[in-house]
This record gives sequence, C-alpha cells and structure tokens, in this order.
Amino acid sequence: MEREKLAKEIYDTSHLTGVFKLRSGKTSDQYFDKYLFESNPALLAEVAEQLAPLIPEGTEVLAGLEMGGIPIATALSLKTGIPVVFVRKKAKEYGTCKLAEGMDIQGKRICIIEDVVTTGGQILLSAEDLKQYGAKVKDVICVIEREEAGRANLENAGFVFRSLFRMEELLTV
Repeated sequence: MEREKLAKEIYDTSHLTGVFKLRSGKTSDQYFDKYLFESNPALLAEVAEQLAPLIPEGTEVLAGLEMGGIPIATALSLKTGIPVVFVRKKAKEYGTCKLAEGMDIQGKRICIIEDVVTTGGQILLSAEDLKQYGAKVKDVICVIEREEAGRANLENAGFVFRSLFRMEELLTV
C-alpha cells in the first residue's frame, strides 16, 4: 500500500471530531482513536510494513508501551523477527513484579514503540524506568506525531525520534 493510501485509511478509520481531553491535559476538537486502526488486522499489518524500515540497525528489543504501543510493537516483531517486551506504566505489585514483560532487557539496545505522541511525557517516564532495569534506550518510533512538542521534548532529552505520520499529514489527506 502506498504511504498516502495508508494515511487516508488511518484517517477514515480512526479520525473523530468532538471535544476530547488528551493525556497531556489539553483539550482537542480532533482525535485519532488509535485502537480503531490497531484492531484492524489489515491496517495494523500495513502500519508494521511501513514502520519497519524506521527501526534503527542494531535494535535488539522492541518495547511496546502500555497500552497502544503493544499491538504495534507486536506487529513489528512479527514483521522483523526482533523480540518484543510489553512495558507497563508501573511495575506490577504481584507475581514477578515486572515493569517490562517478556525477555530480559538488561544490556539490550531497545527501541520504544508508541502509537501517538503528543508531548512525549509517558515515553520519557518509561524510558527512565527501562534504563533503571539496565536497558540501553535512545530510539523512539511512533505512528502518529500529534504535536511538535513531543518531538522537541524527546530530542531535547537525547532521543532519536521517528514518526510514520505527522498529524498535519493525516488531516490533509
């Protein structure tokens, strides 16, 4: 599928209008319900197809952030053969008490996978948590870059940030 066609499919499938409170606390009159395209197997496979080339060489583990990054990271893992871990917002308080579910991440070069980035706040928190577990984290990939603030915050913190689409691209398709 061509990139523009994928953008149109994502827009048609998941773009909503109304009044929406974002994770950042801001209010928006437009929203992309990412679960609508993430739950569509054909769209999710195409997103993985087009995101795969953005994964930096040498990546040892893909880290899908709870909750929207998990299906994307899983699809990318299936596409590329790179193992995946599922990153909680907070380590569970029972059983294994893990923050990152899956393989051991200590000493591994990790690429964080997210669905939509607005400010990058959760990515910054999760990246610090992953580093506390010994992971090497410097790369972040997302499907939709909602605001430039997210890119600025991530790059100012030393991350290499890549997105498949900027919000403006989806709105002008």
